[in-house]
Amino acid sequence: MTKERKWIIASVLIVVIALLSFISLFIVKEGEYKVVLKFGEAVRIQSEPGIHIKIPFIESVTTLPKYQMVYDSKPTSILTRDKKPIEVDNYTVWRIVDAQQFLRTIQSITGGEERIDAAVYNTVRRKLSEIDYSNIISENTQRGNLNDEITKEVSELMERDNYGIKIVDVRIKRTDLPESNKQSVYKRMISDRQSIAAKYLSEGDEESKKITSKADRQAREVTAQAEADAKKIVAEGEQEAAQIYNLAYGKDPSFYNFYRTLDSYLVSFKGEPVIMLPIDSPYTKILLGK
Repeated sequence: MTKERKWIIASVLIVVIALLSFISLFIVKEGEYKVVLKFGEAVRIQSEPGIHIKIPFIESVTTLPKYQMVYDSKPTSILTRDKKPIEVDNYTVWRIVDAQQFLRTIQSITGGEERIDAAVYNTVRRKLSEIDYSNIISENTQRGNLNDEITKEVSELMERDNYGIKIVDVRIKRTDLPESNKQSVYKRMISDRQSIAAKYLSEGDEESKKITSKADRQAREVTAQAEADAKKIVAEGEQEAAQIYNLAYGKDPSFYNFYRTLDSYLVSFKGEPVIMLPIDSPYTKILLGK
């Protein structure tokens, strides 16, 4: 065998070995499963990152994501308990936990999303059909609890059917009326709010009249009591003054008459009046010094 022939054979062997090595090795990255298939049947799962070996031409490899995925459902129309059609928009967070079972039952990510979409739609429709529309849009709606209940039920459905899927979370993003129904509902809502406002105003006016009437009655009662107390005090003062006058008069009648006479002078001559008195009047005699 010539040297050249040996070199050619060695080169061919090297290429064949390199090719076999290339097609026998596969790499597993972070966040993915590598499923080794033998004649289309999953025989083993490689989930640890690194380089792994498969049998060339007999075994093939397919990739599935290990990380969490988000499936955004299309908005769907659902009837509430009071027969109101609403558009519901929600999303689902999920991941594959058993890649071999997933491939055996569903086979693809698209198939998994279809199963999830059906389970979520049925659960959301049933849950919202048990609630009135006014409670769904109310600020007091416990949307968090509703989302948790839906997540729990969908998760149980996926585990029961053993798809190798784990449902992490189901969330309702939006609940809204169809465009054709919005205007009529808005008008009815406005009318309801106006009726409630009119009721509140009427009740307020009635309560205001009650308060005003009560305040006026109390004011009249207080005024009447104050006037009665004032008259009583005046009467008691006049009685006490009379007692003082009587006591003073009894002690010295002459002096008391003199004091009252002087006091009458102050009153009589106030404003310089013209007074006509008989000449023989005691008052005239006192004035003339007789």
